[in-house]
Amino acid sequence: MSKRWDHFLSEVMNHIRSKEAKKFVASELEYHLNEVKKEWNGKGMSETEAEEKAVSQMGSPSKLGHEMNKLHKPKVDWLLIGLLVITMGLSFLPLITAGDGLENDYIARKSIHVLLGILLAVVMMFIDYRKFENKGYLFYSLGVLLLVALITIPNLYINGVPYLMVGPFQVSSFMALPFLFLAWASFFSNEKIKLWQHFLLFGVALLLFVAIPNLSVTFLYVTMVFAMMWWSTIKRKTAIILTIIAGLAFIFFGTLAWFTVKEYQLARLLGFLHPEKYPDNWGYMYLQLRGRLDSAGWFGSAAESKALPFEHTDYAFLNLMYHYGYWFAIMLFVILSLFAVRILMISKSINSKYGNLLLFGGLTLFLVQFIYNVGMILGVFPLISMSLPFISYGLLHMLFNAFIMGMVLSVFRRKDITLKRA
Repeated sequence: MSKRWDHFLSEVMNHIRSKEAKKFVASELEYHLNEVKKEWNGKGMSETEAEEKAVSQMGSPSKLGHEMNKLHKPKVDWLLIGLLVITMGLSFLPLITAGDGLENDYIARKSIHVLLGILLAVVMMFIDYRKFENKGYLFYSLGVLLLVALITIPNLYINGVPYLMVGPFQVSSFMALPFLFLAWASFFSNEKIKLWQHFLLFGVALLLFVAIPNLSVTFLYVTMVFAMMWWSTIKRKTAIILTIIAGLAFIFFGTLAWFTVKEYQLARLLGFLHPEKYPDNWGYMYLQLRGRLDSAGWFGSAAESKALPFEHTDYAFLNLMYHYGYWFAIMLFVILSLFAVRILMISKSINSKYGNLLLFGGLTLFLVQFIYNVGMILGVFPLISMSLPFISYGLLHMLFNAFIMGMVLSVFRRKDITLKRA
């Protein structure tokens, strides 16, 4: 490489502020300079002459540097950050309206949760997501080890679900999802991993989730993997076959479970289907939810009512609808839907296959929580432990969804410093 070539690249780099952009632009310029050099070599020029000609064709290094700095500098998605700030602000309302002294004790904790969530999202935005692409097996191992630890050495059980206590924090199977999320984005972007390996990796983690057990977390894991599979480069025919096999397996085990189901489990299902027949036990909460919905009105209910359990967690959407009315519930639904719309818009401008898998996997995790939580409040789905993203109280769920949005911000930040070459 000639001194003029080095000087040209150095001069261009002096006008680019971002370190990430510098590496990208240097790589791209060297690529294009070599391509032009090959053309002049083919026309009979010597190495030195071809290099000089290639550099001269690029024009002013100062002007080019300014243009590259504007074009490839990292971006901040202020729209998504704005949605985060608005939603996290609204997340205090379920505590204010829940009563029973929650507003005095929990708001301070909620403030800490929000600050930690914002901090995590910002930190993840500045971390280059591309560094995770080749670490799929590492993240998968961490997720699986966490699940194994929950099965083998739990020191706390809540409603039959095992937890690990780490200081004041309760570690659950939910915490394995971020690791498996990063792992599967890596696996599906790696064409060297064979189909049987996908089966094995999926099956091992699924069996561990089922063994814990936690229905909502298992559901999130399965939908995430299948959604990312459809978004990956796996052939459509293969994806269809795998989906049909999974559907048949679900029907088979569902039928088997129906004939082996325990009496209380059957009662829970019947309570969802016919709550009026079980008003004092399994149908009680469904009737309470229905009553709250009917009395909410467009501008909320002024009547005082007995506080329901989980009004600030799983039933936060119902709480807000009851106190502020249907119009507020619709507004909140629109705001949360805008997260999904924004992620889809970002995906159209991303050239990275791995980045797109992160976007679509994160979108799936967000939407499953959002749609299921609203659906169960409206009586469409059975009641399970499923939080409303950012609105429901809880540090773990706040950090989980902040992590997802942080990864989206990381992908967006580098959308102009990732390029596919033909």
